[in-house]
Amino acid sequence: MQFYTDRKSGNSLSILGFGCMRFPKENVKQTDTEKTEQLILNAVKNGINYFDTAFTYSGSEETLGQILLKNKLREKIFLATKLPMIKFRKYKDFNTVFQIQLEHLKTNYIDYYLLRNLSSMKLWRELNNIGIRKWIGDKKESGVIKNIGFSFHGIQNEFLQILDDYEWDFCQIQYNYLNINYQAGMTGLKKAYEKEVSVFVMEPLLGGKLADGLPVKAVKLFKSANSALTPAAWALRWLWNQKEVSVVLSGMNKDSQLEENIKIADNCTANMLNEKEKSVYESVIKIINSSYKIQCTGCNYCMPCPYNVNIPGCFMAYNLSFSIGMYSGVQQYLTSTGVNNPDLNYSPDNCRQCGECEKKCPQHIQIVSLLKKVLKRMESPLVKFVLRLLNK
Repeated sequence: MQFYTDRKSGNSLSILGFGCMRFPKENVKQTDTEKTEQLILNAVKNGINYFDTAFTYSGSEETLGQILLKNKLREKIFLATKLPMIKFRKYKDFNTVFQIQLEHLKTNYIDYYLLRNLSSMKLWRELNNIGIRKWIGDKKESGVIKNIGFSFHGIQNEFLQILDDYEWDFCQIQYNYLNINYQAGMTGLKKAYEKEVSVFVMEPLLGGKLADGLPVKAVKLFKSANSALTPAAWALRWLWNQKEVSVVLSGMNKDSQLEENIKIADNCTANMLNEKEKSVYESVIKIINSSYKIQCTGCNYCMPCPYNVNIPGCFMAYNLSFSIGMYSGVQQYLTSTGVNNPDLNYSPDNCRQCGECEKKCPQHIQIVSLLKKVLKRMESPLVKFVLRLLNK
């Protein structure tokens, strides 16, 4: 396993991190503890030392904590979890959740602690108003939290502002070869690197769709370029080719996935791709984009919207619903618009047809009318029903 040296803490982190959201299941509700334990033991044996979980990943913290305790692994790994962005009202609310997490994870400290889905300055200011800075400072001073960061699913401009507003140790962003200009994007990645803020990448395979959900033509192109590499390998190599990427998180729930990802990680270095390989990615992206209904490049010139519509995020999710599949599209739509959170809503339903975005768009896209199409498809009665269940 290759390792990344955290420029702030000096920690030596495996460049492949274990994402703990998708542990093997016995059934829809219950985690297969035996299979999960074996996966984690194999991961540690092969050098993986960064494990990422969250309060909101059903049963994940509890399962991980039990396995770490049973196998005496806590001191051998770096543990990351997240403060959920629920409606905090008082300073003591932070501690209430944090103490539950420590109990779940059978530990008395967290190596890497994130504010989960901190995706707007508005939300960050609200947290500041009830003392989040003091809370973080106290926890870091006492050593209960070693490093503080945030995960992000919002608009690029908001990411840049949040990044500048606090002395973060690290951040976590969605990033892959299809999401170069999506959410924080490459611009956010490079800005964080300049500030010596470590960048941990989530969704490197877009929920697995870049591994086994690509158009047939794209798969054939990858294979003809190098038959020894799978589509997943191409996706991961693209990330590790960039020196700004610190750790890539993968939600591995099969031995075959773990083995393949470790093998790929062992053979990747920054700036390893040649021009021919780079051109393959460009061609694959064009194939995927050819099924896009809206020719948005994600340049973000239309942003910020005066009515808080995440225009490029909406268009990306809409396009994915056609090119990769409706499930992926809706998943991206929920994370980029926050429609399931009344306090963080970037839905096209907010559009007041002012037309400011269309004046700035270099592609001359009819944004206002297209946002209506996005709303109709992405907030269908079925999606709204699911959202009501989530809100409850």
